[in-house]
Amino acid sequence: MMRVRVLFFAAYRDLAGTGELEVHLPPGSTAAALVEAVRRRGDGCARLPATPVVAINREYAPLDAPLRDGDEVALLPPVAGG
Repeated sequence: MMRVRVLFFAAYRDLAGTGELEVHLPPGSTAAALVEAVRRRGDGCARLPATPVVAINREYAPLDAPLRDGDEVALLPPVAGG
């Protein structure tokens, strides 16, 4: 299993009830698999969108990006502004 640190920001932090989690995934998992694993935790995490914007190690990445042991993945909610 590989260990991935998940960071939540803004509204996603409120839904998750925490700013970060450690998630264990099988080798070769993608960012999409990580999001699904977080959503399966239930409670507020279940209300996270299936396709949030993600950043892996502080770089925006597609959901099909592979993860490696020790990666840091940020889940970023939409930003409104004007």
